[in-house]
Amino acid sequence: MGGGPPATLPPKLRVPMSAYVVDCAVYIDGARVEGRWAHDAAIEEVRRRGEGFVWIGLHEPSDEQINGIAETFGLHELAVEDAVNAHQRPKLERYDDTLFMVLKTVCYVGHAEPTTANELVETGEVMVFVGRDFVITVRHGRHSGLRDVRHKLEADPEQLALGPASVLHAVTDHVVDAYLAVTEAIEDDIDEMEAEVFTPRSTMDAEQIYVMKREVLELRRAVTPLVAPMRKLTEGYSSLVPHEVRSYFRNVDDHLSTVAERVAGFNEILTTLVDAMLARISMRQNNDMRKITAYAGLISVPTMIAGIYGMNFDVMPELHWNFGYPMVIIAIGLICGTLYRNFRKNGWL
Repeated sequence: MGGGPPATLPPKLRVPMSAYVVDCAVYIDGARVEGRWAHDAAIEEVRRRGEGFVWIGLHEPSDEQINGIAETFGLHELAVEDAVNAHQRPKLERYDDTLFMVLKTVCYVGHAEPTTANELVETGEVMVFVGRDFVITVRHGRHSGLRDVRHKLEADPEQLALGPASVLHAVTDHVVDAYLAVTEAIEDDIDEMEAEVFTPRSTMDAEQIYVMKREVLELRRAVTPLVAPMRKLTEGYSSLVPHEVRSYFRNVDDHLSTVAERVAGFNEILTTLVDAMLARISMRQNNDMRKITAYAGLISVPTMIAGIYGMNFDVMPELHWNFGYPMVIIAIGLICGTLYRNFRKNGWL
């Protein structure tokens, strides 16, 4: 890319942004051309110059809102449908001379007590269309903003001058960095859960661990399917990703692999914690049953003796003896004391 400083368009070509268009900018030689642009005027300017590219950021557009942009940039109807409907699996697809990538964004929702949280991971989506002279990002969700990504790139003209693929790299890097942050937060929560599980008189139950497993599964659905698409970007899947940018994707791929391994480890740890929790519950129930049995044995002795001597018979051993009552009490005490000592010795009480 070459040429002098980017020129500013006449004011008549500057247009106010629509509600769903977060930003629309023209970049020439890594620098942003001043002014607000309509999508058709922006791409027309880039193609007139024969250099630079357009970056359009959209937020949850409807079918009607995106149709004009799709027609201007020649976006495939299937990719456009995916971009509007969201709830897509992370993937990378190639339509003629356009790349379409879907990424799941994640955000950690902090709670004072992670062991009682109903939701720890909030998800969204970012779709990216990449052409030779344009890049279009479509966001779904409250936390998936790319404003900081754009500002960071604009502060690095050398990187931005590499073209639309540099934007794709910046977006994927931003998303994967969020994965790393979320995994670190979840790891802290799991460590706290692990300590709680093995704490005497713990109040944690298996349901709380299952809640965490569900959140880890949500993170896994975002991370695992992205591994293969990211690997394609490092291996020259498309000429739209030049060699200079491909090396940056390798770094993102390394981070993503680290996240995938940690998420898989989380699932194994939580499964182990569930097993430990169930074993602990079973052991506690066994101890309770032994205590109940022991106390029932202790109670049965005086109950049996009192039941026998409570029968209305005139002829019974020691029934009319002056020392009969004390002897019965002493016998009950000795038998119960012996039983209690044996139960304590065997760990039943």
